[in-house]
Amino acid sequence: MISLMPGAVTLATLKDIYRNQTPAQLHDSARPAVEAAAQMVANAAAGEEAVYGINTGFGKLASKKIAPEDTTTLQRNLILSHCCGVGDPLPEDKVRLMMTLKLLSMGRGASGVRWLVIEQIEQMLAHGVIPVVPSQGSVGASGDLAPLAHMAAAMIGAGEATYEGIRMTSQEALEKAGLEPIVLGPKEGLGLINGTQFSTACALAGLFDGWRMAEASMVIAALSTDAIMGSTAPLLADIHSLRGHAGQIDVAREMRTVMEGSEIRESHREDDTRVQDPYCIRCQPQVLGAALDVLRMAANTLEIEANAVTDNPLVLVNEGRIVSGGNFHAEYVGFAADQIALALAEIGAIAQRRVALMVDPTLSYDLPPFLTPNPGLNSGFMIAEVTTAALMSENKHLANPCVTDSTPTSANQEDHVSMAAHGALRLGRMNDNLSVILGVEFLCAAQGVEARAPLATSTKLNDVIAMLRTQVPTLGEDRYLAPDIETASTMVRDGKVATAAGLEVAA
Repeated sequence: MISLMPGAVTLATLKDIYRNQTPAQLHDSARPAVEAAAQMVANAAAGEEAVYGINTGFGKLASKKIAPEDTTTLQRNLILSHCCGVGDPLPEDKVRLMMTLKLLSMGRGASGVRWLVIEQIEQMLAHGVIPVVPSQGSVGASGDLAPLAHMAAAMIGAGEATYEGIRMTSQEALEKAGLEPIVLGPKEGLGLINGTQFSTACALAGLFDGWRMAEASMVIAALSTDAIMGSTAPLLADIHSLRGHAGQIDVAREMRTVMEGSEIRESHREDDTRVQDPYCIRCQPQVLGAALDVLRMAANTLEIEANAVTDNPLVLVNEGRIVSGGNFHAEYVGFAADQIALALAEIGAIAQRRVALMVDPTLSYDLPPFLTPNPGLNSGFMIAEVTTAALMSENKHLANPCVTDSTPTSANQEDHVSMAAHGALRLGRMNDNLSVILGVEFLCAAQGVEARAPLATSTKLNDVIAMLRTQVPTLGEDRYLAPDIETASTMVRDGKVATAAGLEVAA
């Protein structure tokens, strides 16, 4: 169980929760602030003055005053009416991360919910009661209303949840876990569904998975460089220090490290008739390094957002006021998601060009056509390269910005929206596509390096090839390639490629 201090949680902790499904709970020190805000809300609900979201309707219906005896019904109706999500369920690891982010937001003591609401989320995480949350329906404006409503519905015994991996009604899931539905008090439904936690969770997952792609790409790019007997002169430290970008410097350093001691590289330092390599080899630090720095910028934004209070209205205990604002608007998350998407698309674009380079006998410096030892009778990696081209193109389309695609909603009350939700959601598909591009490059690069025998690559890169060969043999005669591609892609997704090379770049 991880203890969370609201306002001070790091990306490393959130990555642990995402990767390992580690249950989390708030530190007890958060409780006094939460309860003080809840008492202010209770007082406002019993009072005569109209306070938005507490004793009024919502959005365009904010002018409708609600009687004190109806505030509980108001909150339940809010949740049920907002359960309008559609599409495939969000994977459980992302739902757990979303729930954790909601704990962090409410734990700052500005949402006005009772501690029992926080305890309900904590208990559901601890016992594995995970709401079924449809992945589509949010525009990232007045919070991720629809997906968060499905989360909240499970807390009150409505909708669906999974328990021990089995989908059932949330009422049944709670009962099997020994839990009971809660009854929402004033503002608590609104506090649960206002916020950017769906978008932020999806963006964080895209970031964490994207970082693995970037690390794997450094290793696989080094393999590709040796496969085509490329020059390591463009990796010299002085070149990159003269430019000064941290990501570029980091990529060049790591590639130098994993290629150190390569016999293949030493074999063509002199008398090489080629003057320069193509950009996909020569400019690897400049392209991948830029992507690293973009991911780092997005990471900084998302760490702040993960610790933020993003619902509405906010309970300012120190000032004794409950005020409406716009922290639920997910523009920051939308921009971060678009940044991540651009980085993923570019990592894949340059990787695809390396695959094309290795299979082309006019460019690969004497590697066999399509990396097959018997071309003509065999097609080798011919269509595997075509697959990478298809996925590269798809990722380019998916990388088009989402945050600029605002459209008015809710009777023009929400007249500018962020579209952060599907901007962040598409990162999962992009990472899956990228893992295949890199997986195919991995297969081709290993095949190419082996074709240089008896010359050997570096010790670190030999270790990476050895890991691959435990599950995927060298390609001789043509065979059914889809399982090989899936195996190599899984190694990329699971972080095994970078680990085998001993590479880990600080975020």
